[in-house]
Amino acid sequence: MRFSLRIFLGYFLLVALLAVLLLKLVGDEIKPAVRQSTEEVLIDTANLLAEAVQADFVAGQLNESRFAAALQAFAARDPEANVWGVKRDRTFLRVTITDAKGLVLLDSSGQDVGADYSQWRDVYRTLRGQYGARSTRADPNDELSTVMHVAAPIRDGNKIVGVLTVARPNWAMQPYIERSEGKLWRAGALLLAVGLLLGAGFSWWLSRGITKLTDFAHDVGAGKPVAVPHFVANRELTTLAQALGEMREKLEGKAYVENYVHALTHELKSPLAGIRASAELLDEDLDADDHARFVGHIRAETARMQQIVDYLLQLATLEARRSLHEPQALALGELVDGVLLALAPQSGHCVIEHAPWPDDQVMGERFLLEQAIRNLLQNALDFTPAGGDIRIGITRQGNALQLTIFNEGESIPDYALPRLFERFYSLPRPGTGQKSTGLGLALTRAITELHGGSVWLANSEGGVSAHLRLPLSIA
Repeated sequence: MRFSLRIFLGYFLLVALLAVLLLKLVGDEIKPAVRQSTEEVLIDTANLLAEAVQADFVAGQLNESRFAAALQAFAARDPEANVWGVKRDRTFLRVTITDAKGLVLLDSSGQDVGADYSQWRDVYRTLRGQYGARSTRADPNDELSTVMHVAAPIRDGNKIVGVLTVARPNWAMQPYIERSEGKLWRAGALLLAVGLLLGAGFSWWLSRGITKLTDFAHDVGAGKPVAVPHFVANRELTTLAQALGEMREKLEGKAYVENYVHALTHELKSPLAGIRASAELLDEDLDADDHARFVGHIRAETARMQQIVDYLLQLATLEARRSLHEPQALALGELVDGVLLALAPQSGHCVIEHAPWPDDQVMGERFLLEQAIRNLLQNALDFTPAGGDIRIGITRQGNALQLTIFNEGESIPDYALPRLFERFYSLPRPGTGQKSTGLGLALTRAITELHGGSVWLANSEGGVSAHLRLPLSIA
């Protein structure tokens, strides 16, 4: 079963169950609410009529009163009314009057005159000064035949001398109850249909997003260059898509590094082969010049290979560290001076300029920071043509010091800018076309991040700028 269909079915069952429960709850409240409202009206009616008949009742002129005549006329009256689509052609209100003993003196229906009502709840309680009301089935087997009775006392001063009861059959209210229930169920069915449509739309929308993610995963697995999908108003799926995109980038980066490891291995074969050949030639009879030349070649290739191994070991150590070891306050300008002095033999082909250094200090490990600065300066020297300028500056940027090294030369290609700090990635040096190990900038980034800073390279007018930013030392 498809995921979207399972979501829809679960949503359907939940909505249907809630709808039925709600409609049943509201439906069960309709009938009591209507009857409670009717009882409220009957209370007012009974008390009004009790006041209207009080004078004639006390005077003993009940049967000859205008009230009795009015009741007979009322019983025969046709209201000729249409109430909310229900036709009314008769009256349903019945009025009975009993004396202080509970005997019926007047009945608007003419049925129970002389009957003893003293034990009926409405009469019994009212004669004792309490609220009297009851509901009685006209037919014990028919629930709808229930008649509601509400009584009010007839008083002579403070003495209760009689009881006036108004009665109304509940079946007279049934058409309105059924009409309300019908409207309620129709509205409920409509809302349920709308809810199901919304649920179907939601299920389709969610399933479509998951399908897009699935297709994206399949395309990534197949190596297709597809864009990371974006989902409107769905942060969870968008976050998941971004996570998949990041995973793809890391996997691709891992594959890229593996390719460069293979390339580096291939490059190491060449110096190893040269070393082996030179060593074999040394076994032969050679003059002093050839002997010195082959020994020098072996030493140069061995030093290059040793440099690669040292860089890799240092980089692995730094990436495993999470904090500095015995950091100290260091003047960044002093570190730059030391590196410039060490690189002086290599910097004769260019002009190096810098302004006076600020006195601000940074917290860090001297050896590591000198290594990072040396890598950046070495990179600038390698890419500066003969007679070119290198300008160095240190400025305060908020709570950080920023070292900027500008060198004249060719701009960095756009495709290379985001990859300069990757392991084993290197651009050919101008003039010779040779590449470095591609580990210097990666090592610099690891050192900088360990110190809580950042490093980046950018093209500037007439050349390239390297920026190293480190947090200020807090005194």
